[in-house]
Amino acid sequence: WAPGALYELLSAKTERDCTAALGFAMHELSLVRVEQHYQPLLQPQQSGSQLVEELYLGDIHTDWDERLHYRPTGYQRPMQSAVHHVHPCPACGIIYRADEHHPPILPARAQLPMQLSGSWVSTHCEVRPAVLFLTRYFIFHGNNHTWEGYYYHYSDPLCQQPTFTIYASGHYTQGIPSSKVRGGTELAFKVTQARVTPMDQVTVTMLNSSEPGSCGLTSSWRAGVEQDITPSNGCLALGIKLPHTEYELFRMEQDTEDRSLLYVGERPTDGSSPDSPEKRPTSYQAPLIQCAGASEEFSNYVSLKYSGRKDANGNEALKPLPVAFLLFVALLFLRWD
Repeated sequence: WAPGALYELLSAKTERDCTAALGFAMHELSLVRVEQHYQPLLQPQQSGSQLVEELYLGDIHTDWDERLHYRPTGYQRPMQSAVHHVHPCPACGIIYRADEHHPPILPARAQLPMQLSGSWVSTHCEVRPAVLFLTRYFIFHGNNHTWEGYYYHYSDPLCQQPTFTIYASGHYTQGIPSSKVRGGTELAFKVTQARVTPMDQVTVTMLNSSEPGSCGLTSSWRAGVEQDITPSNGCLALGIKLPHTEYELFRMEQDTEDRSLLYVGERPTDGSSPDSPEKRPTSYQAPLIQCAGASEEFSNYVSLKYSGRKDANGNEALKPLPVAFLLFVALLFLRWD
């Protein structure tokens, strides 16, 4: 091996395959989705909107040893079309003009000090492995290191058909710089209380069929009615155990529009909890954006519950490929993330 030289790792003609030795696989291409939406033009003298196209590829397993065999059931953060992308996008042109001999050198992004406070929300409908759809809303109280979280779960990739909502709260430790992930901050979150609100009859039936004493009051669940699951030490049917501690990785940045972003550690692909320092994430979920005004923003967020992206004619813009959509239906089950 020599710096700058080009090597062929995979060739059907010569029957050469060195991908396994490098832990490299292309399974992310086995699950693909294309999404379109319209971005308002930013210049004051301009009106209308411009098309933005995004390509979602299948998720990559968080466990390195599983990556060669894992078949995706969720998505990575999307790539944008080189032609139809969000503006401004300083990185888009740099990446588009790069090649194997000239890798892209991206501009530095402003990193903010880790001062957890205020309200943060999802910017879109999020997808987790095993075909789980949700939006998140967090409130951090920096004065006493307590937190609250709302997890809105759905059965569809537009986040329009709610299944259940989880409210959780607790406290967190003072963060320390990560020794493994540059720019990351390591924290520990203690979850001490939780409440669940089933939103559809399927979830109600599942919760009422759970083992007595394992998830709230036995056979007492009703759609739209919140119940405290703290006395039952969580909810076994939803994979919630109370109290418990999660070892997290956080990072704060600013985007090209000077908005504050909060990156929370990626959840383990196998659905387990990062309940020990060894399981602490080394990658991030899609970022949350800071609310300008906590009470007003949260009121709007709860009322909208993410209405889905639409095109200029008011039509739904999400266009899942048929194979991916069938996989959604076939694999759908509930799990708290």
